[in-house]
Amino acid sequence: MPDYLIKNIHIVNEGTVREADLLIRQGRIEKIAPIISEEKNVKEINGEGRYLFPGVIDDQVHFREPGLTHKATIYTESRAAVAGGVTSFMEMPNTIPNALTLDLLEDKYSIASQSSLANYSFFMGTSNQNADEALRVNQHRDTICGIKIFMGSSTGNMLVDNHQTLDKLFRESEVLIATHCEEEHIIRLNYEQLKKERQILTAADHPIIRNEEACYTSSHTAIQFAQKYNTRLHILHISTARELSLFNNLIPLKDKRITCEVCVHHLHFTADDYVRLGYLIKCNPAIKAPPNREALWQALLDDRIDVIATDHAPHTLEEKGYVRNESGQLVPTEGLQYEHAHAGLPLVQHPLQLMLYYYKKGKISLETIARKMSHAVADCYRIDDRGYVREGYWADLVMVDLDRPQTVQQANILYKCGWSPLEGFNFPSTITNTFVNGNLVYENYGKELWDESNKGMRLGFKRS
Repeated sequence: MPDYLIKNIHIVNEGTVREADLLIRQGRIEKIAPIISEEKNVKEINGEGRYLFPGVIDDQVHFREPGLTHKATIYTESRAAVAGGVTSFMEMPNTIPNALTLDLLEDKYSIASQSSLANYSFFMGTSNQNADEALRVNQHRDTICGIKIFMGSSTGNMLVDNHQTLDKLFRESEVLIATHCEEEHIIRLNYEQLKKERQILTAADHPIIRNEEACYTSSHTAIQFAQKYNTRLHILHISTARELSLFNNLIPLKDKRITCEVCVHHLHFTADDYVRLGYLIKCNPAIKAPPNREALWQALLDDRIDVIATDHAPHTLEEKGYVRNESGQLVPTEGLQYEHAHAGLPLVQHPLQLMLYYYKKGKISLETIARKMSHAVADCYRIDDRGYVREGYWADLVMVDLDRPQTVQQANILYKCGWSPLEGFNFPSTITNTFVNGNLVYENYGKELWDESNKGMRLGFKRS
């Protein structure tokens, strides 16, 4: 693996943007200085006019392997991730079989070690029956990101709605617990009532069925358990204004025991978009009415919300009830029922570009993007030597041209499922280089170039 000297780059890191040179040796950042003299045996990159971010760390993705590889694989989705500046990911356990034992979890690590272009970690799954097995993760807290609890329905046998099981998990876990919070009982009642009223449901009914009350009630329950035992809790994909009353910004992130995240689609879309995009934006928790989006932005910027993620969840166009016409446009098919339209959006290729769009709109600063997508994720999970542009840290880095537009098109979508809810969207910025552990995996100067010879690493965590 060659070493690199990046010259004249604007480094976005730890609340500042400064022009400097950066030297990468043996996979790590060796030196950052205003001027670094010519070095022997390094490849030099002129970064003039471009910006260097710490690699994005996405703490919530579904890469579908094993068992659902007609939708995605760890290789295909990690390839899309690094093209989007995502250099590390944490993947969810609702694959097939569900990752409900340590042996099954280690099978996923084995696959990633052979195929992932990004760094990786995998959550241990839970069910109403596997609490003892899930808690074995306590013995591996330095090498596994956490325990995932679906408090709303999911693939297979992963709904945890037994309060005795929840009590045990929150009482005994020594690692972070991440929760999907939607109250299943409320969802079922809403569904049954709407079904009686309307007979045929549509995508626009999704946020009515999976409403604010379902989210708030479940998040409140999770927080009560965490407060009871002082458990480290991270609530995933907050989607409602009402839930925000459960979180505060009174203490620094490093001291918080209860944190939360927002996903890029809840910051970008609203329920108004179901008219245009239908089941393409059906996801759990649902994209909701416009006031929720504005409240999420405010909470993100005032630090009640700690991190930005994607919840990347690819499905085939057939599973979404869409096909491509002769012009390549996505058009809905006839007859797919609400109940059979799969929930989830493919997003991991574009989260940084989407946030840079909002930077150009004056909504968020470059420094805040780096903090919410990299620094804060590393701090939340206490990830070893990543998430910052610091001497001695792994060189997980992303170079961006803020003034080179790029349009999302079928031809440049890298997901195995082959589509994106952002198709046709024109980003103002382009990702030009992605380094993973000092390896220049991806380049884009009008023509994409790849080096897939080096694979990502298993993430480590500071929990001893």
